[in-house]
Amino acid sequence: MSFYLYLAAGFAAGLLGGMGMGGGTLLIPILTLLGGVEQHAAQAANLFAFLPMAAVSLAVHRKSGFVARGGEGFLVVPAIVFSVLSGIAANFLPGGVLKKLFGVFLTFLGLKGLFTLGSARGK
Repeated sequence: MSFYLYLAAGFAAGLLGGMGMGGGTLLIPILTLLGGVEQHAAQAANLFAFLPMAAVSLAVHRKSGFVARGGEGFLVVPAIVFSVLSGIAANFLPGGVLKKLFGVFLTFLGLKGLFTLGSARGK
């Protein structure tokens, strides 16, 4: 995979992450399908890229008044704990299982978005 494709994938993932949709929904498939990157490495890269995006997003939301002062701990602590636990669990799963689980996750997100869009139009 060329440097420019990696750059475009990172840009697209960052853009989606900044808009509130997980950038990994795009980054992981690009890395695995187009870049030939192993599933474990793609998911690790996504988790690594997520950290600065999450920190910036939290700061922006806090500045905009969407997060109560002192409420960050209720967001940050569980996110860190479950990220670490999920990373450890993923390390023990074969790549094929991770791909299938990620596919189920993307399917769930797509269906949720479809039904959310449908209910929003009905209002």
